Amino acid sequence: MSNVVLKGVEKVYPNGFKAVHGIDLEIEDGEFMVLVGPSGCAKSTTLRMVAGLEDISGGTISIDDKVVNDIPPKDRGIAMVFQNYALYPHMTVYENMGFSLKMKKTPKNIIDGKVRGAAKILDIEDLLDRKPKELSGGQRQRVAVGRAIVRDPKVFLFDEPLSNLDAKLRVHMRVQLSQLHQRLKSTMIYVTHDQVEAMTMGDRICVMNLGKIMQVDTPLNIYQYPANKFVAGFIGSPPMNFMEGEIIATNNNIKIKIKIKEVELKLPLDKAKNLKDHIGKKVWFGIRAEDIIIGNSDGENTMKGKVKVIEFMGSEAFVYSQMEDEEFISKVDFLEAKDLKNGSECFFSINMDKCHIFDYDSEKNISLGLKIKGEFDV
Repeated sequence: MSNVVLKGVEKVYPNGFKAVHGIDLEIEDGEFMVLVGPSGCAKSTTLRMVAGLEDISGGTISIDDKVVNDIPPKDRGIAMVFQNYALYPHMTVYENMGFSLKMKKTPKNIIDGKVRGAAKILDIEDLLDRKPKELSGGQRQRVAVGRAIVRDPKVFLFDEPLSNLDAKLRVHMRVQLSQLHQRLKSTMIYVTHDQVEAMTMGDRICVMNLGKIMQVDTPLNIYQYPANKFVAGFIGSPPMNFMEGEIIATNNNIKIKIKIKEVELKLPLDKAKNLKDHIGKKVWFGIRAEDIIIGNSDGENTMKGKVKVIEFMGSEAFVYSQMEDEEFISKVDFLEAKDLKNGSECFFSINMDKCHIFDYDSEKNISLGLKIKGEFDV
């Protein structure tokens, strides 16, 4: 089994900076795991430690149930695809793809079969005689992937492989890499800062921040059940709206009183039960843009705001609004937004069944009432 297991893995640099804080992560055989997070969160450092390109300062890394801490990269059974492709400019595509096999003194007929087989999978058979300078960015990336395929690795490692491509080509390559995973059924670990790549490609996502794992789960679960305020704000486009508030009890109802204009929003029963111990405490109120509905009149769970900017995105629109000092975004159907004007005031109805409440200090999600799989301290 080509599983990858990290236990208590740390990375401390000679100057004392601790980049990775004792992370635990299990990647299953044949799984497409995406490490995602902002710049500086140590996702690439973690990948490089799996590859053996960075020494670890503590813990263990196992590949195929074998601890590889002291095993050099070439003997770990991994193949890595880099952001800058790392192709040899003086070699043809064929020579680039077969170079690692040539260094191992693999027979020429086997090299030829593997190179041509990988080229067929990636649809680059007609490029084998070209040099890298004659290729587009997408073609170079496919060559880099082909060079990894011919090695028959236990694990594929991708370090932001699409970041140098234009937007249209990134979408195309996302689909190709997903199809490649389905075809090869290999274990793949993919690093990106792009949450759209993470959501569309990963079997599971590992969200990282400041050298720690925030949450590990399927894309849908992470979107619907974020473990903490960081995950809720990082995953989703546009990001989740956050407002300061306080849990209060009035007329046998548990509500959240938003700081601005003393707005009180009634919590649904299931969330109210989970928040009884937080009455009188400050919290963060979170709501996604698609759960804020533009209304025509004041009513339960509504806020009045002034429209600042409207972005039309084709079939939908992002409406940026303001209520006192708080700004928030709603995502609505094109028809709902077409008659709005900048500067106009309107009511916004909040779908409280979809809201999230986060502890003000720890920023953990306290409104779900369940143990979130992969929940970690911030």
